[in-house]
Amino acid sequence: MRLGEYQELIYVKKVEFGIYLAKTPEDEERILLPFRQVPKELKIGDKVRVFVYKDSKDRIIATTNEPKLTLGSYGVLRVKEVSKIGAFLDWGLEKDLFLPFKEMRKKVQPEDEVLVTLYIDKSQRLCASMKGLYHLLSTDSPYKKDDMVTGRVYEFSDNFGAFVAVDDKYSARIPNHEDYSFLRIGDIIDAKVVSVKPDGKLDLTIREKAYIQMDADAEKLLELLKSYAGVLPFTEKASPEVIKRETGLSKNAFKRAAGHLYKERKIDISDGKIRLLEK
Repeated sequence: MRLGEYQELIYVKKVEFGIYLAKTPEDEERILLPFRQVPKELKIGDKVRVFVYKDSKDRIIATTNEPKLTLGSYGVLRVKEVSKIGAFLDWGLEKDLFLPFKEMRKKVQPEDEVLVTLYIDKSQRLCASMKGLYHLLSTDSPYKKDDMVTGRVYEFSDNFGAFVAVDDKYSARIPNHEDYSFLRIGDIIDAKVVSVKPDGKLDLTIREKAYIQMDADAEKLLELLKSYAGVLPFTEKASPEVIKRETGLSKNAFKRAAGHLYKERKIDISDGKIRLLEK
């Protein structure tokens, strides 16, 4: 049974608390699929696609639920809890995914969103890591020179610069000749594509990011407020997905535009809403 991966297995036996699956009907290596996970029409001899992991008692078990990460893949997961030995992440299964302190690039807090990969540790347990992302990120981005992008800082290198996952997916970096000393692991940034390397990786700059776009973004936000009859039913505290869907702006760009308009006393921000002030 391949831990951390999807597999197509055969239903070979029914027991009180679930069904046993195996690679072949004769195979003695079997794995439990709990009853609550068993598809209604499944019969002995049928094949079923499952994900294999370990439960809270470190027993290998199958599930038909889909985790947010599989072995060797990467993604953004929410921190649910932090303990003395690491953090526990929500990855879509009943058992949370453990992120050891030694695999962190920075200390994390509950509700943080972190970019991680999935691996098997020395004790044969599935764990998360904030390291080793560079070789996993995609290099076939749709972006070209001078495009504006949003990315998450995930690593620093004295020789090469700050490494960024654009859209939490594409490989990029801010070269070390730029000043990025104010950035921290996990920061979400807006940047401009300086070049696309032959291997598909992006070089970015953040020197022009804030002030060039701010006026245009503020004007866009004003127009949006007018279309909402002067009241926007969310603020910069909304999720990045909501902000992007409703405004077309990244969370950082939205926050800067709202802050700019607030300082100019064109809007009021209170009670989870943004209101256009009449003059």
